Amino acid sequence: MTRETPIYTGPELCALSAVEAVDLLRRGDVSALELIEAAQTRHAQTDPAINAMPTPCFERARAAAGALQTPGEDRGALYGLPVGIKDLTAVAGVRTTFGTPGLADYVPEASDPLVDLIETRGGVVLGKTNTPEFGAGANTFNAIFGATRNPWDTRLNAAGSSGGAAAQLAVGQAWLSQGSDHGGSLRTPAAYCGVVGLRPSPGLVAGGPAQAGYITEGVQGPMARSVADCALFLDTMTGFDARYPLSYPRASAPYLAAIERAEVTKLRIGYLPDLSGESAVDTDMRSHIDAAMQKMARAGASVEEVAPDLSGMRRAYYIQRGLLWASLMRDIDPAIRSGFKQTLEDNLQFGLDLQMDDIIDSQLIRSRLYDETQTVFAQVDVLAAPVVGCMPHPVEEEWVRRVGGRDLDFYMDWLDCGFLATAVGLPAMSVPVGRNAQGVPVGLQLIGKPRGEADLLAAARCVELVFGGPMPVFDPRVTHI
Repeated sequence: MTRETPIYTGPELCALSAVEAVDLLRRGDVSALELIEAAQTRHAQTDPAINAMPTPCFERARAAAGALQTPGEDRGALYGLPVGIKDLTAVAGVRTTFGTPGLADYVPEASDPLVDLIETRGGVVLGKTNTPEFGAGANTFNAIFGATRNPWDTRLNAAGSSGGAAAQLAVGQAWLSQGSDHGGSLRTPAAYCGVVGLRPSPGLVAGGPAQAGYITEGVQGPMARSVADCALFLDTMTGFDARYPLSYPRASAPYLAAIERAEVTKLRIGYLPDLSGESAVDTDMRSHIDAAMQKMARAGASVEEVAPDLSGMRRAYYIQRGLLWASLMRDIDPAIRSGFKQTLEDNLQFGLDLQMDDIIDSQLIRSRLYDETQTVFAQVDVLAAPVVGCMPHPVEEEWVRRVGGRDLDFYMDWLDCGFLATAVGLPAMSVPVGRNAQGVPVGLQLIGKPRGEADLLAAARCVELVFGGPMPVFDPRVTHI
């Protein structure tokens, strides 16, 4: 593989940014139906190689686009733009499997509230993107649809759990794609596929399982090919919803407007190369992120390595993760649970076995970690770290067992760079910072201040400007037989 500009042979419309496509829709220079047709063509060209969106719903999309033709109807922020929806999120009348055999034929009658909101604001659902079973793990595969492959090198994994969403964006199957994040499920696939994924503050985006309404670790969020497109989609997703107890009103100013505030020379970055020694990072990943920080400094940003006390981060994260799975799955139909992959069953059992001291410890650790990050934020605008400690591994490898010279014991251990933002409820995102020697993208994780999405997006735009992003759409590089 070379690092030359990759080849793209798809429809011209699919290479447009979401912001550009919406502008054309508003001006009447292109129709939603034309975009759907282009997306369907691109899906046919690329999905056999990467398996990003195994459940398309193009006829439903055409019907939704046709309804937008009603004179005088408010088309919302997206104005008929086609989008992908992760297969953990219900879409009325569309097969929604959660990647688990017991729900292989499930077709919900009602959509998730987030899907309703996206459609109300002009989004047109193209189909369901692939995910690991119930989103558990960062290699996107399941017993129903198989594995999603990395479009930059189809021998490799696309990460997860929003792997299908990231892969489809990279090749131009959709202009925007919805994802969700617990241990990096928006951030890691964005990093591996060269796109942008944003994990919002808990409560900013309402949606997902209602029985976990008081749990802060799992959130819904936007994925896109550029920072501006990601901001546009965040604007579309936000808004108070009384059905979710943590929900709060959206910002008065559009997040898209925050992009205009990007000034590299005013950006102050606190660099956490291995999260104060708490995260395992391979030498090649560390070298690339070090070089990215040096490039930001040469461009005029202030970059300072910081080392707050983050001890206990992994323990706090795993306990909270266990509480989520226990809350979601304790009462699930035994027939569905009987089909769980072993790593998912082990994670659920860990949650069910937690003791009160574990829960107390997690709360005390999280509070201390929050205080530590706020002390650092008094001096910097954003924290920077690797998204994940290693580059993509072969798609057949369920989880990575050795990173940074450390042998790992649990299927989530290799993702520990993503645990801090989740444990303390901070917004975080992945933005591309070039490609490695093999031509595979590398993502930089940016962690923002509490409810600081606007400043976080501005910082991400600074990074994007310095690295000449966003990355272009391209044809998948098929390297497996």
